[in-house]
Amino acid sequence: MPLLDCALLVGARESGIAERQGLDLRLVRETSWANVRDRLAIGHFDAAHLLGPMLVAENVGAGQLDVPLMTPVALGLGGNAITLSRPLWEQMHAAGASLGQDPAEQAKVLARVLQARAANGEPQPTLAMVFPFSCHNYQLRDWLVSGGIDPDHHVRLVVLPPPLLVDALRSGQIDGFCVGEPWNSLAVQADIGVVVATAAGIWQNPPEKVLALRERFASQHPETILSLVAAIRATARWLDEGTNREALSRWLAEPRYVGVPASLLLAAMQGSICLASGTPPRKMPEFFRCDEEATIPHPRHGEMFHARLLRWGQADPTEGGMERARAGFRIDLYQAAAQEVQA
Repeated sequence: MPLLDCALLVGARESGIAERQGLDLRLVRETSWANVRDRLAIGHFDAAHLLGPMLVAENVGAGQLDVPLMTPVALGLGGNAITLSRPLWEQMHAAGASLGQDPAEQAKVLARVLQARAANGEPQPTLAMVFPFSCHNYQLRDWLVSGGIDPDHHVRLVVLPPPLLVDALRSGQIDGFCVGEPWNSLAVQADIGVVVATAAGIWQNPPEKVLALRERFASQHPETILSLVAAIRATARWLDEGTNREALSRWLAEPRYVGVPASLLLAAMQGSICLASGTPPRKMPEFFRCDEEATIPHPRHGEMFHARLLRWGQADPTEGGMERARAGFRIDLYQAAAQEVQA
């Protein structure tokens, strides 16, 4: 998907790291998360840049297709933000909100704005996220709840693919969204949106995308799995050398990948985030992490996602559900690849 957090996949391909691991890594740009999931499930793709909660949803029976998935490596931590339209932000600013304020305090101000709007007979704001089984959905909901806002009754939540969100905000179809970079920064650059919260401000070390594969494919191609993990880990190390982040931002800027200015992508990779047009960027080193530590597929992330599915009524409690959620995060394969490289 055209998002900053495809960085390690693009870097592995374009730097030659994947090829040196014996992989012919062919990357296909897709238009929606549903397309990615379906094409992975039916075998069009061997592996996919995927939402972590989507993998859990499929494995606990809450998804659309009965195809067990797994991940041997994560693709980073964080990278999402919540951006609200200029008109909604101006209402919040008038009610006491300020740029860079604690996310929970921002949400409390929004709650007061919503109460005033309801009293005046104004419609509820429409907020978008990229997929029901996504960190974006859960981060948006957690942020709203922190201000005393009921996500299912006080606002209207809709689903839109990431590349459509800025245009939807510009046209007034939505009043805000939660999405990964570069779409928040594009809204800020166009002066149609203001960033009010980041994933790292809502969750600590927020898990995000994974490299997902069908369990059957993984069991049939164990050496390929180890090579994929080694390539992603090596790319994460490569990014910390010299000007490699600058090189990666130029590759990501190409239309076949993300297709936005390299400067926006590089700024986000460096944790330099502009919250509103005309204001200086703020240093947020934890905004998006794609270092080697951020590639570990922790089973606790599966637990976290499963808990969110249950909390928001997307899955029913079942015997063994938590175990299946954890089991999809194959830290054993990650560690095996690490040991093989050391050997």
